[in-house]
Amino acid sequence: MNNRNFVRGLFLIAFALVFGGVAATYPLGNLARFGAGLFPLLVCGCLLLIGIITVVRAYFVEPVPLGYSIRNIAIVMASLVGFVLVSNFLNMLLGIVFLVFCSTLAGTSYSVARNVKISAGLIAVALAFKFLLGLNLPLL
Repeated sequence: MNNRNFVRGLFLIAFALVFGGVAATYPLGNLARFGAGLFPLLVCGCLLLIGIITVVRAYFVEPVPLGYSIRNIAIVMASLVGFVLVSNFLNMLLGIVFLVFCSTLAGTSYSVARNVKISAGLIAVALAFKFLLGLNLPLL
């Protein structure tokens, strides 16, 4: 079916089922004492519900044609590979900046100011993960 809403719903359902299946393999516990798999399973349940609603809704609204650009897919994939390489050989902060500036080439408009803001926000999140949550990230 060439309907973006229908395909979007199917992908949401597929992700919910895959990750929900993995989450169900962890101990669930109960609502008084959560296990490691309960929260991800609840999130996947919500995602599954949204996916089902999206698929049903696709039958009642006008179809939106499904379009894609191989060039844009290649740009985003190259950005992800570049992020990994820059993070591995230099540091993750430069990898984040590379990812943002390279991946936005796939968009319809390019703004250096917007890219700087997005990079700053992602760097702030990465720093919070490292220093507030104690994750071992190669930021510097």
